[in-house]
Amino acid sequence: QVQLVESGGGLVQPGGPLRLSCAASRRISSINFSAMGWYRQAPGNQRELVATSTRGGSTNSADSVKGRFTISRDVAKNTVFLQMNSLKPEDTAVYYCNAIVFGLPRWGQGTQVTVSS
Repeated sequence: QVQLVESGGGLVQPGGPLRLSCAASRRISSINFSAMGWYRQAPGNQRELVATSTRGGSTNSADSVKGRFTISRDVAKNTVFLQMNSLKPEDTAVYYCNAIVFGLPRWGQGTQVTVSS
C-alpha cells in the first residue's frame, strides 16, 4: 500500500509564494509509479488537475496556473513538490497529491491553501 503525505499548505497573501510537498512511502522512481501530480478542490467545485509529472520527466499543468506553478520531484527523497508563485485568491482550495501506481490512482489526505489578505 502506497501512502502519500502532503505538507506545506497554509495562509498566504495574494502575490505570495508557497511550496507544497508530497512524500511517498515507496520509491517514486519505481516502474510502478507511472505519474505523480497535484489536484485541487475548492468548496462547491469538482476536483481539478493542477499539474502532473510522469516517470519519464514530462510535465503538464492547467492553463490557469501556467507560468505561476511548477511541479518537480526529488527522486532520492521520494518527494514531489509544487512551487506556487504569484498566488491569487482563486487558488484557494484543498490540494491533493496523486500518484498512479500499478495503473491505479492513489491520493493523499489533502492540504489546505488559503490565499487572502
